[in-house]
Amino acid sequence: MHDKSNKIDSTVKIIGDVKIGKNNVIHPFTVLIGPLEVGDDNIIGPNVVIGSPGQDTRNPRYDSSQCRIKIGSGCIIREFTAIQKPCYEDLTFIGNEVHIMQSVHIPHDAHIYDGVVLTPMVAFGGIVRVMEYANVAVGCSVHQRIVIGSYAIAAMGAPIMKNIKPFSRYIPGKSNSINEYAIKKYGFEAFIDEINKYVVDGTPPHSKEILEIVSRFENLHRLSGKSVY
Repeated sequence: MHDKSNKIDSTVKIIGDVKIGKNNVIHPFTVLIGPLEVGDDNIIGPNVVIGSPGQDTRNPRYDSSQCRIKIGSGCIIREFTAIQKPCYEDLTFIGNEVHIMQSVHIPHDAHIYDGVVLTPMVAFGGIVRVMEYANVAVGCSVHQRIVIGSYAIAAMGAPIMKNIKPFSRYIPGKSNSINEYAIKKYGFEAFIDEINKYVVDGTPPHSKEILEIVSRFENLHRLSGKSVY
């Protein structure tokens, strides 16, 4: 039984161990396959599939029956999006207040952190990390194990083959620049000079607030084995 505050269309298919919180709206023809945990106040569908096996060429028929997905609260997950189970790690997860637009592919072992915006037809390779409040623009194709830093933005249609620094604006063929929109929107204007030096020159930031954001990215960057733009 699910909480009575949820509005789940009669055509929604729920398979296995699926835990759904409160005040969710799940639109027609959506498929939810457990083990899956969904928080509160989400809007999902129509025609979304959450919980299908990861698309892994090394083991395309692996047993995903115990592979878990966790989705936070306040998310919007629009039509024809697919969110797939992990292959190599414990969890594929979507954080809180994530906005996933139409036809986005979330692959195995993806970690999508709070406040991220993924616009239509973005496709990720496996084991990606998209950090808080990053924005990935329409039609981006993202290689496996890529890390996109907090408050960064990637341009429309960009092929993303390297990691993207926090606060940066990635446009193929152009030099690194700062994402001024996010810096202003999220209240980082007082740090704009040190953010600019970090993004453009690689100079480590000195303020505690920015250093913490950068350090989290740098740790994931090292683990990814990728180079950085």
